[in-house]
Amino acid sequence: MIILGLILLIIGAVAGISILWTIGLILLVIGAVLWVLGAVGHSVGGRRHYW
Repeated sequence: MIILGLILLIIGAVAGISILWTIGLILLVIGAVLWVLGAVGHSVGGRRHYW
């Protein structure tokens, strides 16, 4: 999810499409939150670790 967010951020910035930039930013933040929750030991979506 983090990689997809970064790709959308780059495409949105280069192409000047603000909706892609916004969606990329949202995916990046959600991916980072899930990564942190998985790293500290909380179950994410029924899994012990989130990669």
